[in-house]
Amino acid sequence: MNKLILFLSGLWMVGTLSAQSELTQPPSGFDEIRSGIPQGKIDTLSYPSETVGTTRKALIYTPPGYSADQKYPVLYLLHGIGGDEKEWLNGGHPEVILDNLYAEGKLAPMIVVMPNGRAMKDDRATGNIFSRDKVEAFATFEKDLLHDLIPFVESHFPVVKDRENRAIAGLSMGGGQSLNFGLGNLDAFAWVGGFSSAPNTKKPAELVPDPAITRQQLKLLWISCGDQDGLIHISKGLHDYLDQNKVPHVYWIDQGQHDFKVWKNSLYHFAQFLFK
Repeated sequence: MNKLILFLSGLWMVGTLSAQSELTQPPSGFDEIRSGIPQGKIDTLSYPSETVGTTRKALIYTPPGYSADQKYPVLYLLHGIGGDEKEWLNGGHPEVILDNLYAEGKLAPMIVVMPNGRAMKDDRATGNIFSRDKVEAFATFEKDLLHDLIPFVESHFPVVKDRENRAIAGLSMGGGQSLNFGLGNLDAFAWVGGFSSAPNTKKPAELVPDPAITRQQLKLLWISCGDQDGLIHISKGLHDYLDQNKVPHVYWIDQGQHDFKVWKNSLYHFAQFLFK
């Protein structure tokens, strides 16, 4: 059974409310291409990275009806330890999920950037992906994201340049990055999501050292994982800490393992919360 625990405190109402209900599985066909609906566009962007000392690549999704005359919020969507900037595209097809949600009127217009979270000159997922230098490059990406990629996006695309219009989420290693970078930089992000977050995730007390500040600044903190995922203790540990400290968050235990079935379901639901 899917389980959702949603805590709200000072986000959408005054006071503290605890509620438990159900998030249903996405409807059949939510991740399948539909004919006759407007479609967004996937492009590749190249940006200069002073952090890495090279030019790096990311994918960017612009929504149906995209116009340079409109300002958009941005979701930075991160991959796992065995992937790169194309992992979401190849494994999850977020453009299809989002196009379908737009056709149903369920999303706020947004740009989605899918970067390579392995911030090193040879950033391909080849060889020993667990080698020390490659694992450390995932931590280095925090600087690359904040000082190189985000400024590039905000200087080349029509986006709103403030924390309330930036979201970060990711799967597995990228889920850990999203929690680490998002909660560690509340001046940069107001919407944070971790899907099946990996062991690179910092300890809960490090992620949220001051619950009062987190409660005040976050618009959404999302935590999800498959019920058969061997890494579920990471998500549950953070949920328990947030629960004890009355920090608002969505905690969803889906049916599944450590795979794109769970991550696509999470994106389907998470995206509908954003920028509203």
